[in-house]
Amino acid sequence: MRLPLFIALRYLFARKSHNVINIISAVSAAGMAVGTAALVVILSVYNGFDALVRENLSDLDPQVRIEAREAKFFVPSDSLKQALAADGRVASWGPVLEENVFLRYGDAQALVFAKGVDEGFAERSGLPRHCTAGEFALWRGEKPLASAGAALAWNAGIRPQFLTPLELWFPDPDAQISPRNPAASMRSEKLGVSSLFSISADVDAKLVILPFELMERLLESEAQPGRVSALELALVEKGDRAARRFIRDWADTPGLVFKDRYAQHETLYRMMRFEKAAIYLILLFVVLIIAFNIFGALSMLMLEKREDIRIFAAMGATPALIRRIFVLEGWLISLLGLAVGLVLGTGLVLLQQATGFIRMPGNFLVSAYPVSLSGLDLVGIAVGVALVGYVIALLPTLGRDRQQGTV
Repeated sequence: MRLPLFIALRYLFARKSHNVINIISAVSAAGMAVGTAALVVILSVYNGFDALVRENLSDLDPQVRIEAREAKFFVPSDSLKQALAADGRVASWGPVLEENVFLRYGDAQALVFAKGVDEGFAERSGLPRHCTAGEFALWRGEKPLASAGAALAWNAGIRPQFLTPLELWFPDPDAQISPRNPAASMRSEKLGVSSLFSISADVDAKLVILPFELMERLLESEAQPGRVSALELALVEKGDRAARRFIRDWADTPGLVFKDRYAQHETLYRMMRFEKAAIYLILLFVVLIIAFNIFGALSMLMLEKREDIRIFAAMGATPALIRRIFVLEGWLISLLGLAVGLVLGTGLVLLQQATGFIRMPGNFLVSAYPVSLSGLDLVGIAVGVALVGYVIALLPTLGRDRQQGTV
């Protein structure tokens, strides 16, 4: 064992002549432990909510989505359809039509985002698992049906068991608007309600899913028949890596862009990463404030050990070696707190995963706070806290007068 580390360990566990130094050192280590445990727990809770959002969105989003690179709509070519049908990696695919439309249900009115899908949508997505009322279906015989977000249904009074139909209105792209009778230039469609679903607050407040054929009639344009907003694909091999490999092979398709689930919500996922980084930095700053207790404890220890420092100097110890002893002493206090905090925080997260003893208030998708432990987070926490502890331990040793035998 190197000499500075050996002496620092002796100082760490030895009883000091002034009991206040022991108390401050213990408080410093305890503070570092609490700060580290808080980092582990809060980042794990954030990971849990992040995973919950990703899981819910992935049930609505396709593995791969094909859109026009610049236009809002496009007409898929026969060659593209044949190529997708011949690609053995594609399990199924279908067209979607999306547009903001005006909804009326009884006396309630709202501007909603309508998504027309084909019969295979239920198999490609996990949306039926999120139905909170009714059963997901697009047709009942020849009668078209819609599925609405739970928040939208609550605001508009929509219920699957009611006979009142949804009315969807959209301006006719081929008609001239009449100032006397604006409704004459609008197309409308009526349909029943089969189910309500809950994905996320934003989605639930605005999304209506309806049959592709009905949406096609609502948006039909003589200038561009057969147009779609996108093609949604389900791959045989699940997972983001399979989607990225598939997209890489099709990346040079002219006029079209292929998106995985991340690219479909790039802004949301980027914001979530920035939020997590901000939380980490804020909590690390709190740990930095706590670590200043180490500064006080180490400064008092150096005053107490002045005789030892003179003896070390007389025995040939260089000022740099003496400085390393006290830097290591302060750093060991923070590392001790770091180790205890990692164990404590990890234990609390694992206990929450197993039992869910901290419950969520109100009515949410989950009854207990979701947590997810990440090994990368633990490494980042350990490095960050250790670095903070080292910097704080270094401060009291700077600027000492070497000629007087001090550090």
